[in-house]
Amino acid sequence: MIHHNSHPTLQIKGQVSKSLAGKTIVIGVTGSIAAVHVVELARELIRNGADVYAVTTPAAERIIHPDALGYATGNEVITKLTGKIEHVEFCGLNGHADLLLIAPATANTIGKIAQGIDDTPVTTFATTAIGSNIPVVIVPAMHGSMYDHPAVTGNIGKLKEWGLTFIDPRLEEGIAKIAPNDMIVLGVERALGKHDLAGKRIIITSGANAEPIDPIRILTNRSSGKTGVEIAIEAFRRGADVTIVHRNRLGIFGIREVFVETANDMTDAVLSELDMEYDALISAAAISDYTIDAASSKIKSGEGLVLKFKPTRKLIREARDKYPDLAIIGFKAETGVTPDELIKRACDSLSESKLDLVVANEVEISGMGTDGNEVYLVGKDVLKPLHVSGSKHLIASVLLDELHGIFGEK
Repeated sequence: MIHHNSHPTLQIKGQVSKSLAGKTIVIGVTGSIAAVHVVELARELIRNGADVYAVTTPAAERIIHPDALGYATGNEVITKLTGKIEHVEFCGLNGHADLLLIAPATANTIGKIAQGIDDTPVTTFATTAIGSNIPVVIVPAMHGSMYDHPAVTGNIGKLKEWGLTFIDPRLEEGIAKIAPNDMIVLGVERALGKHDLAGKRIIITSGANAEPIDPIRILTNRSSGKTGVEIAIEAFRRGADVTIVHRNRLGIFGIREVFVETANDMTDAVLSELDMEYDALISAAAISDYTIDAASSKIKSGEGLVLKFKPTRKLIREARDKYPDLAIIGFKAETGVTPDELIKRACDSLSESKLDLVVANEVEISGMGTDGNEVYLVGKDVLKPLHVSGSKHLIASVLLDELHGIFGEK
């Protein structure tokens, strides 16, 4: 069954990233109407470097034709088990598959897997994969009333106890809709990642604050939060338990969010979270340096307005004072300075706030609101700052490499 080919679909392989390069993923497709989404899901996995094969239940074939899945994966689809013992070839103890992804997974299939019932190719693949300790990721899709049935809930809980990963559906219109493809890909990346941050709890601040002037107006800054989000996603890929504190709403699978508005709210929220034994704080937010005493009602337009500013608390200093052993990474944004002066100021922050690493950038050149940036990572060896220029995903990856090293030193 495994063979190399030049199917036109494979021309897209690795065009988005190499995160799944060298990995073989089997998608088990069951009889949910959400099976129509699998064509694009398969292609997204391929775009991230994976080799993808599909196996179907008979019910799935009534919804999506095997030819469509053959087109999507570039490989022959397994619709029945033959003398080739496909389930062993892929998911046996020496099988070719790195992961079995069941998407969409019906209540019926979830129940069968939980009871060890093998009456479709997909359930037989699942039993074989579980017995071989091959990672299994399940993406439910069904009517909401079925998803809420106590037997289904119990089956999902049982499979989670066995170590299977579930990517939760979107609950809309009374339906447990299949998770978006980017969430599924992220779950697969985490399952197959290098896990160098597994067991670590990381809290990340991100984006801008909003300091109220009155009930309508706010003071804020140009920070988009893109860097913080990329760090959170990459940390999750690597196996960390991730919390992000910000004003935005991501809804990203597996990442816990705490929503705050003001700098004071952010500081309080982070310090409260840190009481729950985190390993690292990455303070990527452009936390407001100043705030005001807000008016209780709207300030009338057209009148002269004078605002009296007062400084906000310094989150990283309070965090360091309260948690002396916590790994803390700070960010330093400057304008109109040379690289040497930027690095010097980062060194000053490193020393003054007793940080483990400072990420510094000159925001007039790049950074705020953009998809890329140019930064210097200044650590304990201040004579060797690390210069990184490129996408914010690249910067997040390098930063977390450095954090992994910091964990090794502590």
